[in-house]
Amino acid sequence: MTGRQLARVSAIDYRETVWSELYPGNRHTIECFQPAVLAVETALALSPAQRKRTVWRMDGGSGSDEQFKWLLARGYHVLGKGYSNRRADALAKQVKRWDAYQTDSWVAEIPPSFDVGRPIRVFVKRRLKDGDYCHSYYVSTLSLPAKGLFLDGYSARGGAEVEQFRNDKSGLSLEARRKHSFTGQSAYILLTDLAHNLLAEFHHKALRNSRFDGFGLKRIVRDLLSLPGKIVLADDKLVKIEFATTQNLFAKEFVDCLQKFCANG
Repeated sequence: MTGRQLARVSAIDYRETVWSELYPGNRHTIECFQPAVLAVETALALSPAQRKRTVWRMDGGSGSDEQFKWLLARGYHVLGKGYSNRRADALAKQVKRWDAYQTDSWVAEIPPSFDVGRPIRVFVKRRLKDGDYCHSYYVSTLSLPAKGLFLDGYSARGGAEVEQFRNDKSGLSLEARRKHSFTGQSAYILLTDLAHNLLAEFHHKALRNSRFDGFGLKRIVRDLLSLPGKIVLADDKLVKIEFATTQNLFAKEFVDCLQKFCANG
């Protein structure tokens, strides 16, 4: 969105959007992070005891010392990439032994040289890029048996940019909806979230363990919900769904999914 950016927190396993907010395009990720955490705490009603079992996996845009300190003070665990490239290069100079991690990359653990209020482990990653070494560092409060598992855990963080932004753009036409008014565009985002989460619930209750389990929003809208037919209501209750044709490739199996959805309430 020209001149604007959308910040989002997602529950990928359930395909749900937990929180979205529209910001001016010049707003840095680091400025959006704390509002996102507080919004998620409210949406999920996270108690202090639950925070102690919650891990925030953050990319470098949110990985400043101030953000780590703030999260840890609230009781969370962290597994995040550090913000400063200059610090990453400085930490790399302290490494005495690199262990192979993946093709053209290595990892090392070093003693923490900065304080974020709680005990942490610090890892440095080295990789080859265009013939030169570049470095990044990672901070975690977790206990895992191998250095590579920390980087694996970081890489497995939620991919809202891929799993949800792309699906909303293609399946719900998010990219095509543009308003000159900032408030109007924010309203479009909220309506898209509502549609997204309704379809997420539909997928969870109707399509799981069916041939449509792997369908994203675009295919659900284009190939399933667009099947021609009619619904029959009695006393404001759904009593029948009739498709105009049963020759459609998906019709018969989709009927089974709809029956399961209705049975699940």
